[in-house]
Amino acid sequence: MPPWGWWPLAFVAFAWFDAQVKNSLSRKSRYWRGFGFGAGWLFPATFWMIDLTPPGYVIQGLIFSALFGLASAVVPPDRWRWLALPAAFTLVESLRWRWPFGGVPLATLPMSQQDAPLGETVRILGPFLLAFLVVLGGMALAAAAERKWPMTAILAGVVIGFGLLAQVAPDGNVIREIDIAIVQGGGEQGTRAINTDERLVFERHLAATELVKGPVDLVLWPEDVVNVRTLLAGTREYSELQDLARSLDAWLIAGIFERLDATTNANASIAFSPDGDEVDRYDKVRLVPFGEVVPLRNLIEPLAPDYLPVRDTRPGNGEATLDIEIDGEPVTLGITISWEVFFEDRVRDAIGNGGELLINPTNGSSYWLTILQTQQVASSRLRAMETGRWVLQAAPTGFSAVVNPDGDVIERTAVSEMAVIHQTVELRDGKTIATRVGRWPMVAFALLALAAAWIGHQRLRQPRASLGLPAD
Repeated sequence: MPPWGWWPLAFVAFAWFDAQVKNSLSRKSRYWRGFGFGAGWLFPATFWMIDLTPPGYVIQGLIFSALFGLASAVVPPDRWRWLALPAAFTLVESLRWRWPFGGVPLATLPMSQQDAPLGETVRILGPFLLAFLVVLGGMALAAAAERKWPMTAILAGVVIGFGLLAQVAPDGNVIREIDIAIVQGGGEQGTRAINTDERLVFERHLAATELVKGPVDLVLWPEDVVNVRTLLAGTREYSELQDLARSLDAWLIAGIFERLDATTNANASIAFSPDGDEVDRYDKVRLVPFGEVVPLRNLIEPLAPDYLPVRDTRPGNGEATLDIEIDGEPVTLGITISWEVFFEDRVRDAIGNGGELLINPTNGSSYWLTILQTQQVASSRLRAMETGRWVLQAAPTGFSAVVNPDGDVIERTAVSEMAVIHQTVELRDGKTIATRVGRWPMVAFALLALAAAWIGHQRLRQPRASLGLPAD
């Protein structure tokens, strides 16, 4: 897992895990081994969450470890496990993307392959294919350790075959190039909005924008660095943003956080034209549970009042795009705000609705360490490969980054520095297979693969049981 991992170790981990379950005929035993495997993976890789919500950190770790325990319990211990284990773990990963509370896809298997040649397979059938192939690669190593050479060849051949297919799979087409600037205001990491001077954060980004070396076509600010206690329009900050866009003679995308009323916030990004006009707005759709919105608030708030936001953020309901115009030609920006970049469906919405460039204004300044920020860059890299688009990530205290469609990080800032990234990036069109078909083909395949493994397991058991022999 980022930030520590080295991608080949993912295959070694699953080969080792296979050795723990292959001779365990008790489902209970396989469950607890799967639970321990999940706990050893998830608790360190989500440790940043303890600063945001200690109860949530413990609960999510236990829930997801239990899911991996269940996945291990339903895997037969005979040779059919080589198919069943990749299928079962893929299904759990797909569930984590949607449940509970809309999904918590943190420290996922696909993140482990951000640097690997196999990472590019996400453009075929998305992150769930990649999750399947990671476990299948571990099964190939496990089969090799048992000297099951035909099975080793089959499993390794499937993994290598998809890796080769990814090299020729559609990845979009270049339309033209634009010049962009990503602004990072800097400041101390690990600070919360409640303990921060909102105006100071805004002024820090105004100061950083003075470092922009024009001319540029697009200037991207991070998420919610324009924080006002009322509706933005009519405020001092609104006028300053309009003046800033005019002075830059460029499109300015600013992340705003406004109070709609006594109980509700809004988290959005607004596009200001070079003339200073507000042209388009996107309100964040997928919200952070217990960070921006509190599910079951009436039940949970009395138990942990100090760890919850006092107001819920209202979710948006529009397309994940911002429509602007550069040099007289229309441009559609795909947008995911912060947390949304972890979700393949939000990015698919952005690109499926015409996004030619993906922007990800984010704010990780309140999180301890850089575990989450590093995993977010990993997600941005996967989304770039998955969609065939350049990705621009802007954060107030880091990491801000530019990622090309091959998943390469072209430039990345350091934590806490005031910096501006200047790059020339491509606007692209066309769709990858993953963008066209979404998640369901891979989920359906994993279900069929698990069912096939169990049918094979039952057929294997029957003749051997009649002879008084163990199933494997």
